[in-house]
Amino acid sequence: MLEAFFLPAERGDRFCLVHRPAREPRGGILYVHPFAEEMHKSRRMAALQARRLAELGYLVLQIDLLGCGDSAGDFGDARWHLWKSDVAAGLQWLRERTQRLTLWGLRLGAALACEMAHGVERLLLWQPVINGELFLSQFLRLRLASEMLAGGAATSALRELRAELTQGRSLEIAGYELHPELAQAIESLQLASPPPAVKRVDWLEVGAGVRPGSQAVVERWKGMGLDVRSATVAGEPFWSTIEITVCEPLLDATTEALR
Repeated sequence: MLEAFFLPAERGDRFCLVHRPAREPRGGILYVHPFAEEMHKSRRMAALQARRLAELGYLVLQIDLLGCGDSAGDFGDARWHLWKSDVAAGLQWLRERTQRLTLWGLRLGAALACEMAHGVERLLLWQPVINGELFLSQFLRLRLASEMLAGGAATSALRELRAELTQGRSLEIAGYELHPELAQAIESLQLASPPPAVKRVDWLEVGAGVRPGSQAVVERWKGMGLDVRSATVAGEPFWSTIEITVCEPLLDATTEALR
């Protein structure tokens, strides 16, 4: 059963979707969506997976973070610490209804989930961002690409965009206003350390194989005693394709992992 509601939080309400199982929940799962346009590209995949997990008996909560989707605020209002508060609010909502919680994150949402894993039994990571500096550079390049499309050449360079952020000025990129504080928090992300405070991690990627950087993090976490189970499935990067795309092998692999 699917329900929509608004969850009270700092600086306004957060829009939520909850998929309820037909029986008493065997556990709760909170979905942490990816960054900017990747969130919208991934909505269908998230909805399909949430439905399947509810069919397995999980209570699944999807939350639009501050400034995203149908939640309060604009994207320019978003801050990393406020997004962490949103995740904490979602986890508290689940704790009041069930036990044995899982954090499920996609891309940058996976990195955010790792930071919020204390007190959570399990992490489900889809194509996690492992290097915040590289991720931010890729996002800033969207600004350079739009300038080239508009005028035939980029009017700024990556270092100049970073300088504007350092000087405290927000940037509009691909229709999203990026605040310097959020940019700084993203740039400092390193998934390898410290490890998340969980025992079990399911790390799933789409592509020809687990990325070398991902494999390094997986091996590091295993060396620290975490039960990390990584796998790769064939498919397109649905979070960035032009058309809305579904990756059935990822849905199947995730369902099997949580069965």
